[in-house]
Amino acid sequence: MSSLADKHIVLGISGGIAAYKSADLVRRLRERGAAVRVVMSAGAREFVQPLTYQALSGNPVHTDLLDPAAEAAMGHIELARWAELTLIAPASAQVMAKLACGMADDLLTTLCLASESPLALAPAMNQAMWRHPATVANAQTLRKRGVLFWGPAGGSQACGDVGPGRMLEPEELAQQAECLYTSSDCLNGKKVVVTSGPTREALDPVRYLSNHSSGKMGFALAAAARRAGAQVTLISGPVSLSTPAQVKRIDVVDAREMRDAAERAADLCDIFIGAAAVADFRPATAAGQKLKKQDCHDESSIALVKNPDIIAGIAARTTRRPFTVGFAAETQRVTQYAQSKLQRKNLDMIIANDVSRADGGFDSDQNAVTVIDRDGCQSLPLTLKTSLAKQLIEIIAAKAQHQ
Repeated sequence: MSSLADKHIVLGISGGIAAYKSADLVRRLRERGAAVRVVMSAGAREFVQPLTYQALSGNPVHTDLLDPAAEAAMGHIELARWAELTLIAPASAQVMAKLACGMADDLLTTLCLASESPLALAPAMNQAMWRHPATVANAQTLRKRGVLFWGPAGGSQACGDVGPGRMLEPEELAQQAECLYTSSDCLNGKKVVVTSGPTREALDPVRYLSNHSSGKMGFALAAAARRAGAQVTLISGPVSLSTPAQVKRIDVVDAREMRDAAERAADLCDIFIGAAAVADFRPATAAGQKLKKQDCHDESSIALVKNPDIIAGIAARTTRRPFTVGFAAETQRVTQYAQSKLQRKNLDMIIANDVSRADGGFDSDQNAVTVIDRDGCQSLPLTLKTSLAKQLIEIIAAKAQHQ
């Protein structure tokens, strides 16, 4: 049975061409057993007629804040109380701006203020609008308030642009909603440490060496482990992600800071998951002042030294050694290199993924991986990182239990 069975979902639809996808989203939510009530903004009604959503949801569509008929039946406050999840898909730049400012000038924004249910946004807009500083600031404000962001995805847009701003597909959004309510006790009473994100290795006070890791996979694993009952410590490099609920977060910058934090946290944990993309090398010497272009030769070189191998250090412990899971981000011969790393670093499990894929890997909301341990391999197909994290935590929990 789906975790959405009998859940009450208010689906808000704001103005945008992606509103046509929301019809399919209603269908997929109902297939999972959810009761869906649709609220449409005035802009949304310019793209799709309310009758479409009424037919698919089996309920009247709500459009006006001061509709006498609606207030006589299920008023806007009662609708807000009815909701167990409020999902706005598509969420336009305008509705994000209104919510960030606390405006309540129509039914949809009023419901968001009046409801105590989780609020999730599926942004959909032109890539330039999504990147605009005002939208970025609004998203940061909303995330700090606990608003969930599901997407956006990148790709071709209706206007002809290519970039981030596409609404996630209805199936992906339905999966996100399921993950929100899916819980287990497979890690009940366990202590889990997750490292996540990139590290930054300073060249001078201004510049650094780093990589493209967004931290999304590590944060998803931390959230999934917490939902599975674990006490979770998340050690993160520099990322712009909100801390999962009830997770202890430790922020670090470079590899040596991450190693020190990991060693301290590993003393008390049962499972250590090294999902961070730690820089393999750092400059041998970081300049105390900004390096000037005119002071450098056209072909200047930088001496590099190896960074500590954090995951190998944890796995090499003879006392207080946790079940140790590593990640292998590769661009070729993915499984072969991951199996070698598993043996070489004495890991209990390694999760390999091809970061050269256009539809997954770094900075994507999706991923496909191969889970490798000493008993064999298991491939997990491309899916949202939130869904993938749940699958991985269940696999890790089962293996750690029989260690």
